[in-house]
Amino acid sequence: MVISRHPQWDGRAPGLGGVVREVCSRVAAAGGRAWLVGGTVRDCALGLAPVDADLEVFGLEPDRLVAVLGEAFAMDLVGRSFGILKLKDWPVDVGLPRRESKTGPGHRGFAVASDPHLPLPVAAARRDFTINAVYLDPLGGEVADPWGGLDDLEAGVLRHTSDAFGEDPLRVLRGMQLAGRYRLAPDRLTVAVCRAMTPEGLAHERLFGEWEKLLVLGGEPSRGLGFLEDTGWLAYFPELDALRGCPQDPHWHPEGDVWTHTRHCLDVFAAELTGDRREDLVVGLAVLCHDLGKPATTAEVDGRLRAFGHEGVGGGLARAFLARLTAGQALVEQVVALVREHTRPVALHKSGASDAAIRRLAVRAGRIDRLVRVARADARGRPPLASHAFAAGDWLLARARALGVESGPPAPIVLGRHLIALGLEPGPAFGDWLDRCYAAQLEGTITNEEEGIAFAARLAGEGRA
Repeated sequence: MVISRHPQWDGRAPGLGGVVREVCSRVAAAGGRAWLVGGTVRDCALGLAPVDADLEVFGLEPDRLVAVLGEAFAMDLVGRSFGILKLKDWPVDVGLPRRESKTGPGHRGFAVASDPHLPLPVAAARRDFTINAVYLDPLGGEVADPWGGLDDLEAGVLRHTSDAFGEDPLRVLRGMQLAGRYRLAPDRLTVAVCRAMTPEGLAHERLFGEWEKLLVLGGEPSRGLGFLEDTGWLAYFPELDALRGCPQDPHWHPEGDVWTHTRHCLDVFAAELTGDRREDLVVGLAVLCHDLGKPATTAEVDGRLRAFGHEGVGGGLARAFLARLTAGQALVEQVVALVREHTRPVALHKSGASDAAIRRLAVRAGRIDRLVRVARADARGRPPLASHAFAAGDWLLARARALGVESGPPAPIVLGRHLIALGLEPGPAFGDWLDRCYAAQLEGTITNEEEGIAFAARLAGEGRA
């Protein structure tokens, strides 16, 4: 990994550089010193463009810092003891060095007290990993690296800073996503510390936030899953844990068990991110979950390993897994639909499926373009059989595009207003008539409004008869 030993702040986000320097200049004029720290400095060292900024201010009491920055910026005060100031309208957090003591379970069980006179190495010790404990003065360019984070970043090592690491279990999942995003190998002592921790009291939305970063921010997600396995935390995600050791037919899957296959698939997916975070999240979760049904369905049939029906079983397991991570029901159902249909692109291609079959798939899967991404990762995640070509996906996308169902099912042609215009009274039969009209549309019997109204009129006549 190539890093800069002397990272520089250039604030590449529009206007961000000037805002950060203004904050630092005002702090310095008041007798304090502001340092960039955390992921902001890590990304600068890697030559990446930070989109936000975390600052830590030494030498100013909380009330004084609020007064100094309040002269130029609107702010939100968050956390306890004025621990963090957020600049309104800017992705900038300004914090003070803090002393923390454990008071209860989970990542929220801390007593926090600001201490602006804390020595910088002591303040750095409360940070999670050494690569996040590097400080940069954006005014003078000085770098402070008391825990050797730049060395670890260059060596590709994920190492915790101090004994305080073990007090916050969320840091294990943060380690998961950092290992994946930056292709890091965990230090053995860090693994040992994580193995002694449990996800006590962690809210599901905090867990989900780390999973999201693993999936949508690039790198090699397989390393993140490997980190979970090494630390013993895979046991807290039993649907994934069951994939380990689940065998596959070596003719089709020479890479090994389902766990190994899933890790390869995620790396294929991560190499083709679109940059649309929502789209990448839906597809990434589907790739993660696509074979959850195999442990329950794998059996030897005629001397070959098969997993008949794993798609449907996997859909239910994906729903259970995701329900423990997020309350976003719409997201969950979008992922479940992709898991249930992930083998269909190849099957339809082999059978030379009809237009009607492709329209019906669009209804079941929701988005064929998403489905092809999942199926492509599935097909390519089988080294040495992996290939950049995926004929089934190219064929299906072309067909779906021609039919207008690439990014969603066809909109119904016949609506309730059409039935009312035919003199029908809204009632229990309405839904059935609309469903039958839509089914005819998917089959190609109805292609426009005129044909739809005629079809609905025939149904209405049958109903009156």
